[in-house]
Amino acid sequence: MAPSRQHVAAQPTADEARAQSKTGTAIGDFLLIEPSARFTALGNAGVAADPDVDAVYFNPAAAGRIERLMLQFSHVDWLAGIRYDYAAAAIPFGKWGTGFGAVTSLNSGEIDVRTVSQPLGTGERYSVSDVAIGLGYSYAVSERFAAGLQVRYLQETIWHTSASTVTFDIGSLYAVSRSGLRIGSSITNFGTSARFSGRDIGITYDEDPTRYGDNGTLPGDRSTQDYPVPVLFRVGVAYPYRLSPDVQAWTVLSASHPSDNSESLSGGAELRYRNLLALRVGYQNLFKQDSEEGLAAGAGLSGGVPGFDYRIDYAWAGYGRLGDVHRLTLGCTF
Repeated sequence: MAPSRQHVAAQPTADEARAQSKTGTAIGDFLLIEPSARFTALGNAGVAADPDVDAVYFNPAAAGRIERLMLQFSHVDWLAGIRYDYAAAAIPFGKWGTGFGAVTSLNSGEIDVRTVSQPLGTGERYSVSDVAIGLGYSYAVSERFAAGLQVRYLQETIWHTSASTVTFDIGSLYAVSRSGLRIGSSITNFGTSARFSGRDIGITYDEDPTRYGDNGTLPGDRSTQDYPVPVLFRVGVAYPYRLSPDVQAWTVLSASHPSDNSESLSGGAELRYRNLLALRVGYQNLFKQDSEEGLAAGAGLSGGVPGFDYRIDYAWAGYGRLGDVHRLTLGCTF
């Protein structure tokens, strides 16, 4: 028997199911902001990068072959005047591998509290702040293969309300040859869900509005749902080749599969002269639905003295109607 007209209307079509998106449903989305100016200019395709402390954001296995103490500090002028800062360090333990740590901070600055009855402001101010603290370990199993793990604690705070959880990053890096093709993969931000709590979601209520003489301002709490973290799977390749004794080039390409958005491709190229000057260009998140991201470019300067090397990197990335984002990274090696 044919289904009724009412029953047919209640069934979602295939197109409607495909159109559904989980964008904006995760907690800790600030973990998806790439800190490194170098890799931002390369289209954020850093999962198969050479060993460096700024690559552990994409793949914790990248620290496996680090042989000297490395420090990195990054500042990002994020969208809408939001401040983003990142610091990382990698400490080699010789044949025992490499340990590393990272601290991520995001702050909105003070915002006026506005309500329906007071749209010009109540006189109060609040802020939104996010922080993540990570510790990781990477080990080079052989001359060609390395693996790594990072554990991260994150907290999101909105005025007097916050949510926190723990995430894990796992990655591997394989060098087909010592100075040739590299293949990398990682799963980042894999963790548990979290819900918000704090005094800002507290309420008072009247258990029985029809009864007179009882307490009409009983204390209570509103309960929020559990929010997942934005899990991201990356796989990519990188290939270095020397154009001349003084000029070396890098090409990188990576594919991303996020849990709360559509799949995309990113890639870029770097041209380096005598390890002194680097020029970079890339494109981020090609094929991503409704994306404002796209072209990125940057440059870097390197130098040093015996026992100490430094690197300064700058990157510009376009976000369409949202504006431009600028990044600055300082790296030190001892």
